Amino acid sequence: MSALLEVRDVTKRFGGLTAVNDVSFDVPQGSIVGLIGPNGAGKTTTFNLITGNYRADHGSVTFAGHALVGMKTHRIVKLGVARTFQNIRLFQQLTAVENVLSGRHCRTRAGVLGAMVRLPGHVREERAALQRALDEIEFVGLRERAMDLAKNLSYGDQRRLEIARALATDPKLVILDEPAGGMNEQETDQLVELIARIKARGITILLIEHDMSLVMRACEHVVVLEYGEKIAEGSPEAIQADPRVVEAYLGTEEV
Repeated sequence: MSALLEVRDVTKRFGGLTAVNDVSFDVPQGSIVGLIGPNGAGKTTTFNLITGNYRADHGSVTFAGHALVGMKTHRIVKLGVARTFQNIRLFQQLTAVENVLSGRHCRTRAGVLGAMVRLPGHVREERAALQRALDEIEFVGLRERAMDLAKNLSYGDQRRLEIARALATDPKLVILDEPAGGMNEQETDQLVELIARIKARGITILLIEHDMSLVMRACEHVVVLEYGEKIAEGSPEAIQADPRVVEAYLGTEEV
């Protein structure tokens, strides 16, 4: 299976702090890969290096043959990389469907003139964008909440709305940053099922998550970071049994 995303020897420093140190891993086309580690391990920094929010001090990030280091975030989205955020970033005063439409904007072509004079091409594009937004809202299970303001949705529903917005960008790769954060057990179960359905659409998934149960159920391959360095990589079963990973999460018992 060929790699859709290749991270090679990536390093990021903030002043005297090395947040990510010489990290390498691949995300194969059509896979679900988990990136895990204790708090402060460098997981979100690694995501931000992939999505262009940060620029790597050293190393390379390649997506579908394109070098991403130094590329603007909007260009990375157009290449087919979408993400959600650890801290929800929805437009709280807009409806659910308006939030998803904001994600669809990167795929629309009508210019300012078309919008002002309501040219037929612009009207068709608007209708198609609205239908796509509604389709994605239905896909994540929020069809009955489409016209509700984002601020009135439960925390779990806001998480799913962020995923719908990401899907509206036509991604090849979706990066999920702590998608189960704040979810109850039932919502987490629904999220596992949703992740599987996203994969069934041919979309590759890279996932940061603290919920080890979710990682073990959802992911096919797991990369483990600690203090900004990769300490393990392999199948969920191998990772769960790796003494270095157990120590990183639980510590060692003093004798």
